[in-house]
Amino acid sequence: MKIEMLIDELQEIVDEAFTLPLSGGKTVVNTERIKEIIDDMRSNLPVELKQAKSIAADRTNILNKSKAEAERIVQEAEDRSKVMSQQADERARNTVRQAEERAAALVQQSEIVARANQQAADIIANADKQASEIKGAANVYIEGIMKKADEELSKNLADLKKTRESLKNYQLQGGKRQGAKHNNAKRQ
Repeated sequence: MKIEMLIDELQEIVDEAFTLPLSGGKTVVNTERIKEIIDDMRSNLPVELKQAKSIAADRTNILNKSKAEAERIVQEAEDRSKVMSQQADERARNTVRQAEERAAALVQQSEIVARANQQAADIIANADKQASEIKGAANVYIEGIMKKADEELSKNLADLKKTRESLKNYQLQGGKRQGAKHNNAKRQ
C-alpha cells in the first residue's frame, strides 16, 4: 500500500507543477523530492513483495494442513463406521442365531409351540431393532466427526482472513505514517 501512496504523491507533484511560458509545455518540478520518492519506492517494493509472498505461503500452508486434517478425520470416521457396522452385523447375526436356536428348542416342546414362535419373532424383531440402533449411533458419530471437520476448516479460514486483515491494517498504518512525514516536510 505504501507504493501506491508514493505513486499518488508523484502524481500530485506533476499535477501541481507549473508550465514555463514559451517552453512548449515543459513544466518545473521539485526534482529532489521526486528522487526521494523514487528511492522510497525502491526500498519499499521488496518489503511489500516479501509480505505478499509470505501471505501466499501462509495461506497455502494453512489450506494444506486443513485439507490433510479433514482427510484424516474423514478416514478415521470411515474406519470407525466400518468397525461399528461390522460389530453391529455380527451382533445381529449372533442374536438371530441365538433366536433361531432358542426357537428350535421351543418348537421341540409340543405344548409350547405357539409360544415359541411368538418369542422367536420377538427376539428377531429385537435383534433387528438393536441392529438399527447401532447403525443409527454409527451415523450420529460420523455426523459429529464431519461437523468437527467442517468447524475446523471454518476456523482455519477465519484465521486466514484475520491474518490478511491484520496485514492490510499494518500496511495502511505504515502508509499513514509516511504520509504524515511527507506533510511535515512540505510545511517546513
